[in-house]
Amino acid sequence: MIKKILILSALLQGAANAGVVIPEPIKAPTGNHPVLTVHAKGDQIYQCSLNKGEYSWETQAPDAKLFDDRGKIVGNHTAGPLWEYKEGSQVVGRVVKKIDMAPGSAISWLLVEVVSHKGNGLFSNVNFINRINTRGGLPPSSGCDSNHLGSEKRVAYTADYIFYGK
Repeated sequence: MIKKILILSALLQGAANAGVVIPEPIKAPTGNHPVLTVHAKGDQIYQCSLNKGEYSWETQAPDAKLFDDRGKIVGNHTAGPLWEYKEGSQVVGRVVKKIDMAPGSAISWLLVEVVSHKGNGLFSNVNFINRINTRGGLPPSSGCDSNHLGSEKRVAYTADYIFYGK
């Protein structure tokens, strides 16, 4: 059953990503194929921090819902970074490479390597993730100083995530 779901998902993903070219530096390694593409809508959470005498907004975590191509919520994206699919399978990843496709207006496009799995389901065999088509999500441009140290700000973002397996 899962194999049928993966095959169907891969066919759908080809149609969903028609026209989107993944830049070479963030392509999933050869042998990995799309198993799911979702649209994320939520926030990037930043905290005002002091590092080496400079105040800046530091990334804390994403907080987003994942939507299928019909607009139904199919999962969540939270701190870790962690992605959870509706049937309970989860992956945690680490950023391998990033590209700034729209500097000054959107967070980076990413290649993420999965470093841990939990549960059985669609994400059980996911090895890599791309974050593409980003909008928003950049750190606030002001308001981080001694009066705001430790405060958090949420910045709206959207992106598409492509999950790859073998």
